[in-house]
Amino acid sequence: MLVANTCSGVEFPVAVKGLFRPHYVTWSEQERIESHGPEYLRNVVRIITETGLRVYKELAPMRKDQVDLSNAVVWIPDSKTPNGTAEVPLTPLALEAFRRQVALARESPFLFPSDRNGSGHQTTFKTVWTKTLRRAKISYFRIYDLRSTYATRLSAGGVADEWVTQMLRQGDAQVMKKYSQMKLQMKREALEKLNRRAGEMAPVAAEPMCTVTIQ
Repeated sequence: MLVANTCSGVEFPVAVKGLFRPHYVTWSEQERIESHGPEYLRNVVRIITETGLRVYKELAPMRKDQVDLSNAVVWIPDSKTPNGTAEVPLTPLALEAFRRQVALARESPFLFPSDRNGSGHQTTFKTVWTKTLRRAKISYFRIYDLRSTYATRLSAGGVADEWVTQMLRQGDAQVMKKYSQMKLQMKREALEKLNRRAGEMAPVAAEPMCTVTIQ
């Protein structure tokens, strides 16, 4: 007798296999990582946290002709999902990181060139990433969590989850729910700034007003 499914608008919990604990990178942590790594890794960190690009599918094999510095966009011709194929706008910080990396790559057509494999570009950052975290005295976390950090910073800035999903260029909106654990950490950080004595402080006496005679 029902004309519609009463459960059609219900959101069910997402089953996450294993412990999915993405690490949210604070700005102070990011600065420490950037200061202890080689220049190209500093650019990688800055680009991913400002654009959310996929590390090995999109950024590592990127060619210089995909980067439009004058219009502050990069073109992703091939990605993990159909929605991933798109133009990605760049923030001023990301634009400067791309500009530095283009100069660092010199004559290579690739943004992150390498002569250690037949592809002509970097295929992994794992070794340098681990060494940099060790030098910065930061507990190990996956470089992929930089992309999760990008999503969390968007959300913390007031961007709606639907738009965050679009900015991540995800094909499934359910993926965004995996980042909710990171929001909890940011809420905890906000609670640390809670002023429990607000309202109990003595009001600051107003300074006496002085009268100036205008000639």
